[in-house]
Amino acid sequence: MPDVFEIVRRVKTIIVQTFIISTMIGSYIKTSARSLMRNKLFSCINIAGLAISMSTGLLLIAFLLELRSYDRFNKNGERIYRITSVAAFKGEQGGKYASASVKTGRLIRQKVSGIKQVAILGNDFSKDASVDGKTLPVKGYWAEPSLLSIFTFPMLEGNPETALRDPYSVVLTQTASKKLFGEVSALGKAVKLDSLDYQVTGVIKDIPFFSHINFEALVSLSTAEQIGKNDKSFQAWTNIFSSSVYVLLPENTEIASSRASIQSQLDAIAKQENLVDQNTKIQLELLPLYDIVVGPELRSGSMSGAVGPHVPTALLWVLGGLALVVILSACFNYTNLSLARAMRRFKEVGLRKAIGAQKSQIWQQFLIEALMISLTALVVSYFIFLLLRPELIKMAPQLQRTVKLDLTPSMAIVFVVFSICVGVIAGLMPAVFFSRISAIHALGNVSMLKGFKHLTIRQILIVIQYTVTLIFITTTAVGYVQYKNILALDLGFNTENILNINMQGNKPGALMKELGEMPEVTAVSRSLIVTSVGNAWGGHMKYKDSQDSALVLTNHVDENYLPLHGYKLIAGGNFLTRPASAEASSEVIVNQKVLKRFGIHVNEPEKAIGEQITFSSFRMKERKMTIVGVMKDFHYGKADNLIEPVAFMFWTPQDGAVLNAKIKSTDMLATRNKIESLWKKIDRVHPFKAEFYDEAIENAYSEFSMMIKIIGFLSFLAISIASMGLFGMVVFTTETRLKEIGIRKVMGASSGSLIYLLSRGFLLLLSISAIIALPATYLLFEKLVLKNFPYHTPVQIAELSAGLLAVLLLAFCMIGSQTLKAARRNPVEVLKSD
Repeated sequence: MPDVFEIVRRVKTIIVQTFIISTMIGSYIKTSARSLMRNKLFSCINIAGLAISMSTGLLLIAFLLELRSYDRFNKNGERIYRITSVAAFKGEQGGKYASASVKTGRLIRQKVSGIKQVAILGNDFSKDASVDGKTLPVKGYWAEPSLLSIFTFPMLEGNPETALRDPYSVVLTQTASKKLFGEVSALGKAVKLDSLDYQVTGVIKDIPFFSHINFEALVSLSTAEQIGKNDKSFQAWTNIFSSSVYVLLPENTEIASSRASIQSQLDAIAKQENLVDQNTKIQLELLPLYDIVVGPELRSGSMSGAVGPHVPTALLWVLGGLALVVILSACFNYTNLSLARAMRRFKEVGLRKAIGAQKSQIWQQFLIEALMISLTALVVSYFIFLLLRPELIKMAPQLQRTVKLDLTPSMAIVFVVFSICVGVIAGLMPAVFFSRISAIHALGNVSMLKGFKHLTIRQILIVIQYTVTLIFITTTAVGYVQYKNILALDLGFNTENILNINMQGNKPGALMKELGEMPEVTAVSRSLIVTSVGNAWGGHMKYKDSQDSALVLTNHVDENYLPLHGYKLIAGGNFLTRPASAEASSEVIVNQKVLKRFGIHVNEPEKAIGEQITFSSFRMKERKMTIVGVMKDFHYGKADNLIEPVAFMFWTPQDGAVLNAKIKSTDMLATRNKIESLWKKIDRVHPFKAEFYDEAIENAYSEFSMMIKIIGFLSFLAISIASMGLFGMVVFTTETRLKEIGIRKVMGASSGSLIYLLSRGFLLLLSISAIIALPATYLLFEKLVLKNFPYHTPVQIAELSAGLLAVLLLAFCMIGSQTLKAARRNPVEVLKSD
C-alpha cells in the first residue's frame, strides 16, 4: 500500500511541475509577444535579417543533405569501396585518379584476401542502339556480372548472376527498354549497337538520381575483351584511364583492421607490378563509396576514366563558412539592437528581479523571445528558399545534374533544428547580459559596457559586421574583374566567331561540303578536340636520348586548322603531306616549349625544321616523326595551367572529329540554326552539339563564375542585413538624442553640423572596417585565390575602392536621412514635455 501512495505522490508531483513549466513558458511567450509588438520596427528588422540570412543556410543544408544522400540506396554501401590509382610519371606531374586498370581488378580478385567481390567497370560505352529500324543513342558502361551483386540495382527481368557473363550481352534500364521495345518484354530480344548484334539478357529498374553511376545500358566486359583481344594496352597495368574497380568487403567485418590488411596487400601488388615499367609508378588506395561524391578531389577528364559527379570537400567548407558569416551578421544585428534597447528594458528586468525572478528565468525569457523571432524568420526564409532554389540550380549546368533541392521530412526537421540554433546564437549574449544585471543597477547604461578599451560591445559588433560585408563586396568586385580578364586572356590564337561542331561519330565530309556552300561560313577545319577549355590529349616524346621522355600534349588537326585559328608559325610551315591513316602520319608541328624541353635549337627555331623526334601514346605505337613547323607558344590548357609542350599531328579519318567553322554573319543565332538544319539532314538520331569557341571558354570557367555569383549574392545579403541593422541603430540613436538635438538647435547649431555630430561615430566605425577589410581582401587574392592562376592581372586599387565607396554611400544616405529628419524637427515640440 505505501508503494501505491508513493507512485500517486510522484505522479502528482510530475503533473504539478509540468503545469508550472507550461504556465511559465506560456507566460514567457506572452511577454515576448508583447515586447515584439511594442517594438515593431526592431522586430521587423530582426525577422527580415534572420530570414534573409537563414534562407542561405537552408539552401546550404539542402545542398549538403542531398550530396550526402548519394549512393545511400545501396544495401551494402558501407562495405563498398572504389580503387584509387596514385600515379607518378617519370619527369612529369602525377596525381590521384578516380580509376584503375582492368589488370588491377583482376589482380585484386586473384591475390587479395578479405574481399568478398570485385567488379570492373569499363568507361564510356556510348553507341547507337537500333531495333526494327528505330535508332536511339544509348549511354552505358562495360561491366562484369559482379557489379549487379555489389550495387543495389534491382533486376526486373533476367538473372543478375549471369546477365553480364557472356560476350555480346546487354542489360537495359527500364526506360531504355521502353524506348527501344515499347511495352513488350525486351528479355532475349536482339539489339544492334552500332554494327554489332547484342542480346538483351536483363532489364533493371531505372538508376536512382542520387547514384554516382548513371547509365542506360550495361554491356558485358567480356565483349570488350573479345573486341580488343589484339590490343595489348587493354590488360596493361599502366592503362588506368579507361576503367574503374569496385570491391565489396564481407559482412560482419571490422572495417578498420580489414582496410589495413587489404591496403598492405594492395601495396604488395603495386610494388611487384611497378618493377615492369620504370617510367610509371602506381600505388593503389581504397576510397569508401560514400566519399566518392563528397570527398578527396581526384583527377578527372577525357583521359581519367572518372565516373559520376563530384564536389570537393573544400568547396563545401568555403560555402558553409560564407553562409555562416551571413547568418552571424544577422545574429549581430539582433544582439546590437537588443543591447541598444537595453535602457528601455532595464526597468522591466529590475522589476522582475525585485519581485523574485531568478537569473535563469530572465535568460529563459530573452532566449524564448529570440527563438520566437527565429522561428518566425524560418517561415519567411522558407519562402525565400523556394524563390532562390531554381536560380541556384540554374547557375551552373553541372548543378542541374547533381542536386534537386526538394524538401523532404528529414530536411524539414533539420531546418527547424537549424532555426532553433540560430535563435539561441542570436539571443545568447542579450540573455546572459540581462540576466546578470542586478535590480539595484537596473538603471545603469549598458552602452558603456566595455568590450575593449575604447569600444563598446555594440561598436565592436558593428565593426565586425561591416568588415565582413566589405570583404564580401570587394571580393565580388575583384573576382568579377579577374574573371573577365581570364576570359579576355590572349590565348595565342583566334577564337572569335568560330563554331565547334561535335560530329558524334559521323564522318565529317558531308557536313563540310554543306558548310562550304554557305556564304556565312568563310572557312572550315577538322580537329580531334577543342583546346583551351580543359580537354587534353597527349603522349610521350623523345629526342636523341632514348631515356629522356616527356609528356607532350597533342591535337590532331587538318591543313586548314592553323590558318583558320590564326596560329603564329615562327619557323617552317603547314603540313606537307595528307596521310589517310594514323599509321601513315609522319609530320609534327611543335611549339617553342618542345624545343626548350629537348634543347632543339632553342634560339634558332629554323634549324629545328627537319629534326626527328620519337612519339608514342596509348593509341599509337612508338614511331619517328619529322618536325615541319614551329608555333609560337599558346595556351593549350586553361588559365590556371602553365604553357606546356604541345605538338600538332595531322587529322586522319580514324580520329574523332570536331568541325571548326569560321562564321561571318550579322545574325549568329540564325546562322547557327541554319547549320543545325543541315545537321538534321545528315544525322536524325543525335541532337546537334555545337558551341561557339568563346562560349566554350566561358563555360570552362563555370565553377569560377558560379563562385563569383554566389559570393555576389551573399554580398547583397550581407549589405542588406548590415544596412538594416545600421538603420535600426541610427533610428534608435536619433530617438534617444532628440532632446540633445533640440537644445543644440536652440543654441544655433545648423542641420549640417547636427548631421556631422550624429553620423561621425558610425562613419568612424565604417572607416575602421575598411582599414581591416581592404588589406585582408588584397592578401586573400594575391596570396591564395590568384596563386593558382599564373597569368592573372594584379589586383588594382580601383577594384578594392569600388565596394568601399558603395558601402559608404549607402551608409551615409541612411545616416544622413534619419539625422536630417531629426535635425529638422521643431525643437519646441521636442522640448515641450520638459
